[in-house]
Amino acid sequence: MTSLATDITFDLAGAPLRELNAALHKTAGETNARRWQVLNPNGRHAVAVGINAPLEIDVAGHVGYYCAGMNQQARVTIHGNAGVGVAENMMSGFVHVKGDASQAAGATAHGGMLLIDGNASARCGISMKGIDIIVKGSIGHMSAFMGQAGNLIVFGDAGDALGDSLYEAKLFVRGSVKSLGADCIEKELRDEHKALLAEKLAAAGLGGTVDVSEFKRYGSARRLYHFHIDNVDAY
Repeated sequence: MTSLATDITFDLAGAPLRELNAALHKTAGETNARRWQVLNPNGRHAVAVGINAPLEIDVAGHVGYYCAGMNQQARVTIHGNAGVGVAENMMSGFVHVKGDASQAAGATAHGGMLLIDGNASARCGISMKGIDIIVKGSIGHMSAFMGQAGNLIVFGDAGDALGDSLYEAKLFVRGSVKSLGADCIEKELRDEHKALLAEKLAAAGLGGTVDVSEFKRYGSARRLYHFHIDNVDAY
């Protein structure tokens, strides 16, 4: 590992992942370094997890499971594809996947923003609790399952059972939706929703790249909040 006053390069080809994460966790109180580069991740799991400091971290390659999980404050850029659960349980910050993401991207995340340049697999945004997720490609089946809060914005298409058992997360899809899950319905895209879309896209550096009026909005029909015998077939 080489260190400068404001930059650190960490090569996982010659140092253990545990050492990287331990160093990132210490950064806030022990060094002024804010810009990190991680070399040779080679699909390792749990890269840059549990950070709670305003760092900028560039990961030069593909990562495995749970990269940037539990992130707070940090900006993490993955220059490749990401495995299961990227940005899982994120609280704040910004995670940018330059390639594709596997299943459960942004799962259970409470805040921050996850930007995926490629496609996301099944269960994108499952049980999302306040995160903003923007996918420039398409998403797989059961995305936003039990989504509680936050925004899922998809430039491409969505697979089966979008928004199944949805609570109050807002879903916006520009392409086609193969099917909607239980209690998820299409809703009117009003001016306030177009303004929300424009705001989120601008925050991701994508302002003006698409016409927000081309999106469709999906949300909860609110039939499953409380058990009712008339809705038993929907459970």
